[in-house]
Amino acid sequence: MVKLQLPNPGLEDRIPSLEELEVLEKEEADTRPKWDNKTQYMLTCVGFCVGLGNVWRFPYLCQSHGGGAFMIPFLILLVLEGIPLLHLEFAIGQRLRKGSVGVWSSIHPTLKGVGIAAMFVSLLVGLYYNTIIAWVMWYFFNSFQDPLPWSSCPLNANRTGYVEECAKSSPVDYFWYRETLNISTSIDDSGTIQWWLLLCLTCAWGVLYVCTIRGIETSGKAVYVTSTLPYIVLTIFLIRGLTLKGSTNGIVYLFTPNVTELANPVTWLDAGAQVFYSFSLAFGGLISFSSYNSVHNNCEKDALIISVINGFTSVYAATVVYSIIGFRATERYDDCFDKNILTLMNAFDLPEGNVTQDNFEQMQQLCNITDPMTFASLKFETCDLESFLSDVTEGTGLAFIVFTEAITRMPVSPLWSILFFIMLFCLGLSSMFGNIEGVIVPLQDLKIITPKVPKELSNCFICLGSYLVAFIFVLESGNYWLALFDNFAGSIPLLIIAFFEMFSVVYIYGIDRFNKDIEFMVGHKPNVFWQATWRVISPLIMLVIFFFYFVVKVNEELLYSVWDPSYEEFPKTQKVQYPSWVYAIIVILAGVPSLAIPSFAIYKAIRNCCQKKNDRTGLMISTSETSVNGNLKYTA
Repeated sequence: MVKLQLPNPGLEDRIPSLEELEVLEKEEADTRPKWDNKTQYMLTCVGFCVGLGNVWRFPYLCQSHGGGAFMIPFLILLVLEGIPLLHLEFAIGQRLRKGSVGVWSSIHPTLKGVGIAAMFVSLLVGLYYNTIIAWVMWYFFNSFQDPLPWSSCPLNANRTGYVEECAKSSPVDYFWYRETLNISTSIDDSGTIQWWLLLCLTCAWGVLYVCTIRGIETSGKAVYVTSTLPYIVLTIFLIRGLTLKGSTNGIVYLFTPNVTELANPVTWLDAGAQVFYSFSLAFGGLISFSSYNSVHNNCEKDALIISVINGFTSVYAATVVYSIIGFRATERYDDCFDKNILTLMNAFDLPEGNVTQDNFEQMQQLCNITDPMTFASLKFETCDLESFLSDVTEGTGLAFIVFTEAITRMPVSPLWSILFFIMLFCLGLSSMFGNIEGVIVPLQDLKIITPKVPKELSNCFICLGSYLVAFIFVLESGNYWLALFDNFAGSIPLLIIAFFEMFSVVYIYGIDRFNKDIEFMVGHKPNVFWQATWRVISPLIMLVIFFFYFVVKVNEELLYSVWDPSYEEFPKTQKVQYPSWVYAIIVILAGVPSLAIPSFAIYKAIRNCCQKKNDRTGLMISTSETSVNGNLKYTA
């Protein structure tokens, strides 16, 4: 095993000893938040880890990377990448009993940038994530109508036909792009604020503030609903889905393995990225949550349980989603066939019911023999069930277009729509609890929010500030901005942060010290699996993912999808290149969090060189003593 450890003078003075931990826990009992019970903690972590991506990204990746074959790299990387890093974050937070900034600055002052970077990512992701919740609320409010407003096209001004944009696309497309987003044709064309989305955004941030008004004291109560209700709704949808015609077609299509995809590097890259993002690693929220635990909490067991739940949820949600998609594809396939049958019947005056799907080809041949000229003039649509099954997108397209279309084809469609958007709301809200925690606690560690400021006030300022910035997402160009944030704010920065987290614990804090800490907390030393993954395997996997991701993005032309009714291939979205000024935004979104780590380290090194203190040792600005409550007391 690799036993390299970098010099780290003054570490003993910056962290409480194992003997002091139990005393520290008792001292903090009245001043620091704690979980009411273990269930509350586990539900909070599950709610943070299991989010919207489990429902609308994982099924898409399975379908596009060989169905059941995608499960192989996903499960392998879940074990070798996701679980080790999850266990590490739980253990280090529980050991040092601080948020992300406090943990990494305790390990070494130059590592404070790791916590700052995680805080930036949590803030940026939270901005657009809560906007998605606002969209969900808009659809939820509109679900209390029968028929659903996206089930048919509206009439034009003369009431002589349907609105042209809707007639050329579909009712669900029109409701999403025009009635909901009122989308512009370019990110340059900002347009005006959409008042209905602004109201929903106000509700979304208001609900989040109420749920987190006193930190885990209030959000810990909310998770009993937000973390459990999605599983109930998923089960209801699965039961309902299995009773619908064609549902098994979707499930079989999803899990039919295409083993050739295993030789595709992109499959492994996407599997690794999905494992990484689905655990909500490197946001700082999990470190904060674990810091509220008892010193002797079994964090290893917690990591294993949450990993199993997360992996199971991804597969379970994919099964539910594709049971509904199978129904939708079968309905579209039947509609296609019905049109072809009607075309044939009208052309040859055939009796109703004389042509069916089973004998359609035979009837075509018979009609072709009877009157070749008339038959040759007919135009039949291509009806291929597999093409309808593969016509699936990820993200918002799956939730607000594909799934909503399937719901309109179900009996009592408003009820299923209400249940579906309640589920998405709960998934999104429980994830936002972790994002807010990943912002508030670091600001407290940095002393930007002092202990004198009431939690209600500090949370209010953060939610209000985020709400005002999020106005950019309710402009006519808001969807383009949200896609930009989604692609760059939570990608490369998270990989970099996670790598530094693991490297810092293993090679700066010291793996031997970490092993002793876990033995003290859990009762036994980490086994050879944890040793191998922490020291070599997991960091190597993250470096490989980073390298391939970087190579792909550098060689890839940056395009975004535009909804333009004047586009010649409409209703397909048009791929256009970003304007030049967007590259500066990308640098801010991906660069600022990533560069926070080396920037703070350089700043700290320069500051140390400029200061001359007699009692300075190594990179420490001053010696420190650990007080009884775990705070640092610096003595010049």
